[in-house]
Amino acid sequence: MRRKKKEQHNYLEFIPERSPMLKWHTDGEELVVLEIENRGAFNAIAQKLFKKPRFTQIHLDEQGSFLWPLINGKQTVMELAALQKERFGERAEPLYPRIVKYFQIMESYRFIRFTNKPEK
Repeated sequence: MRRKKKEQHNYLEFIPERSPMLKWHTDGEELVVLEIENRGAFNAIAQKLFKKPRFTQIHLDEQGSFLWPLINGKQTVMELAALQKERFGERAEPLYPRIVKYFQIMESYRFIRFTNKPEK
């Protein structure tokens, strides 16, 4: 039996776009805070019975907060990486593995989508 090859994508060529449903703001330290609405039947019950919040806040670190406002659906991940390198210098290293992981995580939570990612 043959193993199915794992598809390899060059994330540096992808163009990320923020989810329009996601609200965000900056805190007093200029770090980005994403606000995720907890929707659905289970969340409604948890909100009433266990006083769970309607919104969950996700605080990005300094480098993630720098990137977030730059995600506009026009620049590739590679272009954003160059801006990251320019701003943070050696602190951004290892640049490409770090930025690719950042965008993979953001995509997995549906905070962003890639406008030119090939379909599976």
